[in-house]
Amino acid sequence: MARPKSGYRLQDGTKIVGVTTVIGRFKETGGLLYWAFEQGKSAERGEISKLYDKRDDAANFGEQVHNLVEAHISGQPITNRSTLVPEVLQGFENYLNWEVDNKIVIDQQEIPLVSEKYRFGGTLDAIGHDSRGRRILLDWKTSNSVYVDYLLQLSAYQALWEENYPDDPIGGGLHLCRFSKDYGDFAHHYFSELDDAWEQFKLFLKAFKLDKLIKRRC
Repeated sequence: MARPKSGYRLQDGTKIVGVTTVIGRFKETGGLLYWAFEQGKSAERGEISKLYDKRDDAANFGEQVHNLVEAHISGQPITNRSTLVPEVLQGFENYLNWEVDNKIVIDQQEIPLVSEKYRFGGTLDAIGHDSRGRRILLDWKTSNSVYVDYLLQLSAYQALWEENYPDDPIGGGLHLCRFSKDYGDFAHHYFSELDDAWEQFKLFLKAFKLDKLIKRRC
């Protein structure tokens, strides 16, 4: 997701924190430790020469699929199919099949929003509507699993949208569209509500702001 170059700011110009920064401050370390362990084993086998080789490959795969989805939503022709690996094309085709089968229509993408009430910002991947005309929120991820972070992020994005568009609430739920790092697999995860995740995000946001104050005393 792109974020404003100058960061997120309130109407009075005050700079505020973004959703992913808040969540990243309190991110669970178990997955990171396991990843580092696997990187070490890959280095021993001679599969990589630098610590972030595989991570960067995964990010590149996710970026390619995301770019295809964005181009499709924008109505841009896909002209570089011959240069893309089969996994990227398969992931994209699987997404298209889901979108068509469920009659999903994307209305906007890459939407930067700010909460004046809670004083944080974020950029939503996409907003659309389903076959019944209900407003939906969508987020794209490249991973082999669903993590708590994703649910917190979705709940915060819903809060941002509904504060800025109170007359157009998310009535069709939150949709996590996940692309596998290693294969052309696509998975859709639907959440009708994430109220508990929103409560946790608000606690994280409060802790983040307190953490900054406490660090000034060190």
